[in-house]
Amino acid sequence: MKDTAILLDTNVVLDWILKREPFRTNSESIIELCINGEVHGYLACHTILNLFFILRKDYSVAERKEILMMLCNDFNIIGIDHEILMTALCDENFRDIEDDVQIQCALFEDLDYIVTRDINGFKDSKIKAILPEDFLAWRRRGNYA
Repeated sequence: MKDTAILLDTNVVLDWILKREPFRTNSESIIELCINGEVHGYLACHTILNLFFILRKDYSVAERKEILMMLCNDFNIIGIDHEILMTALCDENFRDIEDDVQIQCALFEDLDYIVTRDINGFKDSKIKAILPEDFLAWRRRGNYA
């Protein structure tokens, strides 16, 4: 099977960290595939920043730093530069800057999929957005979605 490279959207990582049901099992399976090297997992830099802020109600600073360092060690982190930001800001097809930057990061790295629960936010993306459960089903079948 071809090496697959995916960008995880923030909501998938949050499902895993916060054990959000009914989404936890799928997010956990995908993250394990990435950690085990069966899939090349990527996170955009701003996902790490957003997670630090979002998790403040559930975790101390030290706990958040530990979680984020683990993610940084196990995933490829895509930096955000002037070109990525300007491309996202100038793209007339998109309305959500966070989703736009996710797409530009995935394009910059030439990734195969964006794994997200927010398919509508990525409907015009040149990188296919796929639900976690659909990505896992595709992996089980051994063919491309």
